[in-house]
Amino acid sequence: MPHNFWMINCNEANFNITRSLGFTRQGLKAEYRRKVQRVEPDDRIIYYVTGIRVFAATATVTEGYQEVPNSQPWANEGKSGWPYRIGIKPGVILAREQYIDAGLLAYRLEYLRKWPPEDWPLAFQGNLHLLSRSDFFLLETEMRKLRYGREETLRLVEQELAEEAERWQSQRERRRRNSPPPEPPARGGGSQIAAVGRAVAAAAAGQDQAAPPARPAGGNSPRRNRRPPRNGGAGRSAKEVC
Repeated sequence: MPHNFWMINCNEANFNITRSLGFTRQGLKAEYRRKVQRVEPDDRIIYYVTGIRVFAATATVTEGYQEVPNSQPWANEGKSGWPYRIGIKPGVILAREQYIDAGLLAYRLEYLRKWPPEDWPLAFQGNLHLLSRSDFFLLETEMRKLRYGREETLRLVEQELAEEAERWQSQRERRRRNSPPPEPPARGGGSQIAAVGRAVAAAAAGQDQAAPPARPAGGNSPRRNRRPPRNGGAGRSAKEVC
């Protein structure tokens, strides 16, 4: 299953070199090392040919990148050479008269939404671009229509969708089998939790019934009965008695 979808830009002479190699190898430029390191087997590639501004072919990555001492057989474009190589296999390869004018599809690409319509070629500067899945399949589907016809393209798309659904289901089943089983709850844990819940509920229900008695007006608690003084109050001064 592809992880990334790439657009490789090159002039027509270098694209024809890749074609002459049977779409088995592809060079990548030096200034895109970080992107090149992300290219993995099963990633998909679409070719945009600069100068004539067309989409011409698709391919699938078979081997990750490796560094080589020279740019051969691709010719330098500007100051940069082609020191990295990836292995590929052909996908949809159009004849020259079938090349798709990029200007006819540019307005439909998510990749170009941030660009003014008249400036879309500026977004394709550089050798290696990361596309969305939807953009890639939009372009490849249009290429298939020209290469195989509408009915065959529909059959191929349905077949790929079914295969992808099957792969997704098998991966999901494999993850389910490999995942550890859930741990059982501690012994008695469920009954203890239920008992605590019942106790809390009972306490809440009886809270109103067991409410403490209201205090009398004035806020003071009733005084306890005091013992009468001994000798009828004897021992107190006349001043206290009066």
